[in-house]
Amino acid sequence: MIRKKWIVSECDKDLAAQVAEKFSVNPLSAYLLISRGITDEAEIEEFLDPNAPLSINPFTFADMDLAVERIEKAIDEFERIAVFGDYDADGITATALLYSYLESREANVIRYIPDRITEGYGLNCAAVRFFAEQDVKLIITVDNGVSAFEEAELAAELGMDLIITDHHMVGEKLPRAVAVVNPHRADCPSEFKELSGVGVAFKLVSALEGGYEDSVLDEFGDLAALGTIGDVVCMRGENRVLVRNGLQVINESPRAGLYALLSSAGAASRQLSATSAAFTVCPRINATGRMGSADRALDLLLCDDDELAQGLAEEICEMNVERQKTETGIFNSVERLFASEPERTKDKIIVVDSEDWHQGVIGIVASRIVERYGRPAVVISRNGESAKGSCRSIEGFSIFEAIEAVSDCLTHYGGHTLAAGIGLDSSRIDEFRHRINEYVSDVEMPFPVQRIDCKINPKSIGLEILDAIDALEPFGSGNPQPCFGLFSMKIEDFSSIGDGKHMRLVLSKGDVRFGAVYFGMKEKQFPYSRGDLIDLAVNLDRNVFNGVERVSVNIRNIRPAATKEEYVLAGHRLFEKVTGARALTREEAAAAYPERELLVEVFKYIKAARPIDGCEEIICVRLGNDGSDFCKVAVAVEVMLEMGVVARNENGCLYAPDRTDKVNLDDSVLMKRLRSFM
Repeated sequence: MIRKKWIVSECDKDLAAQVAEKFSVNPLSAYLLISRGITDEAEIEEFLDPNAPLSINPFTFADMDLAVERIEKAIDEFERIAVFGDYDADGITATALLYSYLESREANVIRYIPDRITEGYGLNCAAVRFFAEQDVKLIITVDNGVSAFEEAELAAELGMDLIITDHHMVGEKLPRAVAVVNPHRADCPSEFKELSGVGVAFKLVSALEGGYEDSVLDEFGDLAALGTIGDVVCMRGENRVLVRNGLQVINESPRAGLYALLSSAGAASRQLSATSAAFTVCPRINATGRMGSADRALDLLLCDDDELAQGLAEEICEMNVERQKTETGIFNSVERLFASEPERTKDKIIVVDSEDWHQGVIGIVASRIVERYGRPAVVISRNGESAKGSCRSIEGFSIFEAIEAVSDCLTHYGGHTLAAGIGLDSSRIDEFRHRINEYVSDVEMPFPVQRIDCKINPKSIGLEILDAIDALEPFGSGNPQPCFGLFSMKIEDFSSIGDGKHMRLVLSKGDVRFGAVYFGMKEKQFPYSRGDLIDLAVNLDRNVFNGVERVSVNIRNIRPAATKEEYVLAGHRLFEKVTGARALTREEAAAAYPERELLVEVFKYIKAARPIDGCEEIICVRLGNDGSDFCKVAVAVEVMLEMGVVARNENGCLYAPDRTDKVNLDDSVLMKRLRSFM
């Protein structure tokens, strides 16, 4: 279990009380709004209004008038139009939206989504030449194109006009095009900059409809909502209105393809929320681009035949299952690598590679490594002499700046602060791993953060609190599902559920007793025992079973209640320095050096306990320490691992193997290093 830094949001309680009274909302709803920085009265009113309208005029986007004029000409003269999209949920829904609209206008239109593996992201020259062969006169990109300089020039040479609609960051220059519609253009006067690719496509269609957006919402709001959710853009302002209205369309009258997909996913009988869409619909749409052809998802969204839609939906769900198996297989192979080479997990930026790892899922695997180990990760798939990698980071550290600093190792790269992609020669992977960790050798990596919206008393957990939470829907980036803190809870019991993949805990405080589910936590990796006092970060969800509504408590994170976080985090920092290459002061070395008595106590605990998930903080608790000896305990464990006195099993858990020979722990390299500074 990775240790996160817990941050409880601050809130002006007096202001929250005023908001609750003025807007007649639940005090908890008001508290959450204020804690999220939503304090302007006009913004609060819009945020809470379930009927808030779209407020951004599509014609305030730069070049929108030029785009509309050229598209209308193409429709009127029956010129062939090509809609070029992308293979993720945002790009697929944007393609479906614009293609459907143009088809409804009886335009001569075709659609094209590139293959993730063979073509990669964005407009490419092979596709441009294909369009020329198909007598295309106008290419319209959705969710891409702002960096397609070479392709734009080729399109012009071949006699085709180009309209770019995109939402990615813009460089100093724009490609050659009739129009570039992108809210991030420096000269774009539109007030809202956070639209997804499908959001920009929605605005284009609205402009083609003369700016009247209500009919466009009714017809295409579902697609706009799913793409916006799938792209994890900020769930404020215009995006919030798009998603709220689109979800209403889906829940009241879903199109044939979406209903079939929800049925195949076992979710057709439940109201779809932004959160459930993010975990059910969007991953399945994305799976087509990762595991096969994104055209299957596009076909599903465009399908109006129930029987055909059901067949496509089942095929897509099978792709998603295959994606999950492939992803899990790669992650398990990474875990086996770490079991045999545990020093790899101590790199500040974890870099792993293998031959022919599926490129469609290595980004997901990188995210899982980040969540598991709390460090930025790069997962690289080799294919002979060339390799491609996906990079993911933690809040507060730019992985893009890190790869940019060693870009001479790479053939290409791109991305942003928290996610990036790279290409490189396979022969340079070891060099890349060394160089990127050298770049961060003197950087103090931020701790992964566990944000808590507010502390609650377990007595307050009931349906009323869910009503307060619902007022903030839809949730997403910038407006996440509220996370609550339950402090000093006692573990009464626990058990495995879901074929051992998850756990159910029974918790208590005073005379309150309730159950909670910890998804993704296996019992054999759970370091706590019955009777332990813990702090929990939880989400509260509505669960309906046999017509009865209940509150479902879902655990996001746990920490011991008996330790002081400032001691534990400081101990982590010192341990990183101790096991790194940097020099220590005499005081630091002394603060990290475990006395013989502590070494003995740590060993006795590991030997007597069931295999535990190497949680030094838990060992501190067992030894009656408040975390001030965290670094000493961590060093003790490291020394015993080095000398073979303790080991890790296949799950990464500590245990004491049977051995009869005597070992002098003072002979370890780490103990000698500490003594050298003392």
